Amino acid sequence: MEACGPADDRLPVTLLTGFLGSGKTTLLNRLLRRPDLARVAVIVNEFGDIGLDHELVMATTESLVLLDSGCLCCTVRGDLLGALRELIAGRAAGEIEIDRVLIETTGLADPAPILQTLVADPAIARACRLDGVVVTVDACAGRATLARQAEARSQAALADRLLLTKTDLADPSETAALEARLRALNPAAPILRAPHGEIAAAQILGCARGPRGAAEAADWLNAAAYPRPDPLASAHPHGDDIRTAAWSVATPIPPAVFDFWLSTLMAVAGPDILRLKGIVHVEGMPWPFALHTVQHVLHDPTPLRDWTGADRTTRLVVIARGLTEAELHQTFAFLETLGDPPEAEPALPILETPT
Repeated sequence: MEACGPADDRLPVTLLTGFLGSGKTTLLNRLLRRPDLARVAVIVNEFGDIGLDHELVMATTESLVLLDSGCLCCTVRGDLLGALRELIAGRAAGEIEIDRVLIETTGLADPAPILQTLVADPAIARACRLDGVVVTVDACAGRATLARQAEARSQAALADRLLLTKTDLADPSETAALEARLRALNPAAPILRAPHGEIAAAQILGCARGPRGAAEAADWLNAAAYPRPDPLASAHPHGDDIRTAAWSVATPIPPAVFDFWLSTLMAVAGPDILRLKGIVHVEGMPWPFALHTVQHVLHDPTPLRDWTGADRTTRLVVIARGLTEAELHQTFAFLETLGDPPEAEPALPILETPT
């Protein structure tokens, strides 16, 4: 692998989600009118009538709408995996010309299972890559929705971009309070405003791509945005079931220790780890790895071969559901003990010292 990594020609997939009435379809319609999104396949996982590029397309649950230069529309029925496989096969055979896929979920959807599909299914993972999770949030009703609906909190916590809609209708003080609430749920995701569904495609495409080299690592991780877990904290400031935290380990970690820590964490709390990202230095390696998991599903670790300088600090950030501050502190603190773990098969062979 070169310093910046090989070209990734897999089909980029953007997940568009947000709670009921937050403006997903309005945003989608605006985006699809843009020339730079002329060759996009849209999978709509929702009941109802959806207008696409001035054409009314009747879409039932998990239907697929293919758009080619805004003039060709067809509908393919099937579940998400089936729809993606048909797209992949059609693209490989030259039957359809598409540059990306955009999945619009139902307003009540937890995006985590869809993200798992993109990573865990071997055929899908070979042909597609996650391009980002874009979440719309109603500036007028957003705070109340976040307080009442666990799905809305999960959507916000997993976002790579948070888009505030209806800001033209909301009181500025309410919008500011909502932004503060969203930062507590997801400190690293940029918060953008999309009044009337207007947003430049460049602002939301490619927002989940991992670092292709050392220069992008810090921005990708954005560890400084996350608090360090407090073992003495008795309650989260907002009373949420979702926690965000960051941790650092100053010296390289023995591979067996890191493998044991990660495999144990995923086995015990995998479904509750909404996202885990890290720049990991292990003993014996001249460069760190960029690590990214969605719940218990691990993306392939990416070696940052162009890493320079003497800094060998491992930095990890986590968004978790149902774990206390003390539990997060305890699991991270294990990495600083650097002790010998129980005998176990390595969870990440790619992290072993190369020969």
